[in-house]
Amino acid sequence: MEITEAAEAPLAVTLVVGSNRHGRFGPVVADWLLDRMRDRDDLAVEVVDVADAHLPTTLAPTPEATTALSAVTPKLAAADAFVVLTPEYNHSYPAGLKNLIDWHYTEWRAKPVALVSYGGVSGGLRAVEHLRHVFAELHAVSLRDTVSFHNAGSSFDGGRLKDPTAADAAAKVMLDQLVWWGRGLREAREKRPYGR
Repeated sequence: MEITEAAEAPLAVTLVVGSNRHGRFGPVVADWLLDRMRDRDDLAVEVVDVADAHLPTTLAPTPEATTALSAVTPKLAAADAFVVLTPEYNHSYPAGLKNLIDWHYTEWRAKPVALVSYGGVSGGLRAVEHLRHVFAELHAVSLRDTVSFHNAGSSFDGGRLKDPTAADAAAKVMLDQLVWWGRGLREAREKRPYGR
């Protein structure tokens, strides 16, 4: 079976940094993750940071919302796949992340979503489980394997992961799965546009 050049083209992946809280730890984890993603020839990475997306919570199409969306929506629409980085706040994901997700619909459809989390003892895994339900409703495919950082603040020193062995291995598995799903769903969307 012949593999087409388009099927092997790098996967357009948008990393969504999901925290906008003052003093957030997310950029530390995002930098670690971006290093792994950018080391791969099969990924072309864009970043959407919730902290930079000043979307109102009313979901009203105001001029301010239109301006904010113009910086975010094209990066989501062009993506073949997503990696969503979330902290865990009060046993779930942040309101800013949910707001960004809710402003979009078709951008998520028939695309894979990898989930990376950080937090205290749970490592953000409760936030991940909540996000799976949200993305299922949006017709996205969440990957089984995740990367999570338990007690994230003490796992990093000066922005570097103290012991990257397990996290690097988990990231490789997750990103390999993302490429497989991303290429398969990209090809499927090209042959048969996803409808509902």
